[in-house]
Amino acid sequence: MSTPSEPDSRTVTLLLDDQLCFELYAASRAVTARYRPLLDALELTYPQYLVMLVLWEHEAVSVKELGAALQLDYGTLTPLVKRLEANGLVRRERRPDDERSVEVTLTPQGSALRERAAAVPPAIGAAMDLSTEDTARLRELLRRLTANVSARP
Repeated sequence: MSTPSEPDSRTVTLLLDDQLCFELYAASRAVTARYRPLLDALELTYPQYLVMLVLWEHEAVSVKELGAALQLDYGTLTPLVKRLEANGLVRRERRPDDERSVEVTLTPQGSALRERAAAVPPAIGAAMDLSTEDTARLRELLRRLTANVSARP
């Protein structure tokens, strides 16, 4: 008998329909594609939108905190933040108490964009067409999946 961490080798196949990774990939592409026209209207890419979500929630965060929240490394995050800064949505400043730390804050323009972005989650929710319970369960399963896969070598 197999345990949850050890799949039964008799049921593991190389059929595409049996690959959970493909379902995750296809779902991610479909959802991201649904975001595209909504975010184009805001002049944001999907990764930039994620940065803005964190900032709309916290108003100011260090680059390190932003990376942790989004599970992105510094090298990936820095160009995103620089582009948002070039577009006038955020400001980067060295913290006076720690010159090594860069804090990212919203500009008035970045704060104002929040109102326009408020239409995005309901539109995506309608496209997903999942019940509140299914959405909560899916979020829980995906978080557990991410934690499990990240914890294993």
